[in-house]
Amino acid sequence: MSATLAEFKKAAVVNTLRSCQLFTGLPPSALEKIAEVTVLKSLVKGEYFFHEGDPSPGFFVVQNGAVNVHRVNALGQEQVIHIFRAGESFAEATLAALKGCHADARAVVPTRALLIQKDGVLELLKRQPELAFRMLGSMSNHLRVLVGQLEDFMLKDVETRLANWLIKRCPNPRDGLPVRIELTTTKRALASELGTIGETLSRSLAKFRKQKLIAVKGKTITVLLPPNICALLHRNLGEEP
Repeated sequence: MSATLAEFKKAAVVNTLRSCQLFTGLPPSALEKIAEVTVLKSLVKGEYFFHEGDPSPGFFVVQNGAVNVHRVNALGQEQVIHIFRAGESFAEATLAALKGCHADARAVVPTRALLIQKDGVLELLKRQPELAFRMLGSMSNHLRVLVGQLEDFMLKDVETRLANWLIKRCPNPRDGLPVRIELTTTKRALASELGTIGETLSRSLAKFRKQKLIAVKGKTITVLLPPNICALLHRNLGEEP
């Protein structure tokens, strides 16, 4: 019975690893090797995976839930780097960081994540250079996300940043069909992503509702007419639609 349970847990870990872009295309034998150096971490809402400056335990793959990776500036303000969700990996760069973790990571909601332990994965990387190249690709993707966020923060106000955030989640912004966006985190976390506070975000959402650009019900935001959001974004940026 115990052997069967262990095999079931290992299979579940392998399935989660397979769903992560970092490991796409790796053969089952390689995923099983990674699973052997992996442990499951379950955190309640608000609990931390690690703090900035902590020694690196390895890197993580989110199984379910959401993880807020952020830094706190000199004024004590939290700046969100990224919200990681199911199937995404984070903290890969800490494997090579001499000073340990470069940010804080906190569960936004009850979250389960796989910890691929540092010592074990480094030994695997020595034997499987292909995996090292894949991890470099993943870190490159994270860098593109950060560059995109820097571009977003240069937008002049919260209303413009919110319009930009909504448009990025519309598969075809020029299409006149409504688009439903399900928030997998809190509105407070979304406010942090947009570089603002909850009250300001609520005012912007209320303004969009009044203009009949969106409808909000619980954690569902429906973009009623994506082209109208596009037009608003272009106007705020001083561009021709």
